[in-house]
Amino acid sequence: MTMVMAKPRAEHGFLERMVGTWDVTSDMSGEMPWVENVRSLQGIWIIAEGTGMMPKGDGGEGGEPATTMLTLGHDAAKGKYVGTWFGSMMDYLWVYEGEVEPDGKTLSLYTTGPTMSGEGMADYREQVTFLADDHRTFTSSARQPDGSWKQFMEAHYRRKG
Repeated sequence: MTMVMAKPRAEHGFLERMVGTWDVTSDMSGEMPWVENVRSLQGIWIIAEGTGMMPKGDGGEGGEPATTMLTLGHDAAKGKYVGTWFGSMMDYLWVYEGEVEPDGKTLSLYTTGPTMSGEGMADYREQVTFLADDHRTFTSSARQPDGSWKQFMEAHYRRKG
C-alpha cells in the first residue's frame, strides 16, 4: 500500500508568498532587530524561524536571545489553514486554524492560549497581511467579553535583498 502524496493546491500560494528572509520590527521588540527565515517543504508547508533579542521586562537595555518557529499549511480535508507556533520564551504550543479573508491579502489564524496575566486561557486571532509582495504585517488580537477583537501587537516584515 502506498501513501497518496499531497500536491500543492491554490491555497498554498498564499503561504509560498512568505518564503524568503525578512527583517522584522515590532512594537514589542523595540529597536532590537529580528530576522525571520521562511522555507517551503515542497510547496505544502512553510516553516518560519525567527531569531532576535527579547527586550528586558523593565524596558531597559539588553535582553535575552530568543527563537520562534511557525509552521503553516493548508488541510484540504478541513478546508482550513492549520499550523503551530512556539518560542524559546515560553513553554506553550500554540495551535492555529484559519482562512484567507475575502481580500486575498490577509490570513486570519485562530487559537486559544494563556492570558497575558498567566491566569486562565483566552481566544486570540493572529493575522498575516500582505501590504506588498515585500512587506507584510503580523498582528495579534485578543477576544474581548463583547466578542470583538482588541489588537495588542503588530510586527512589520520587510523582505531582504
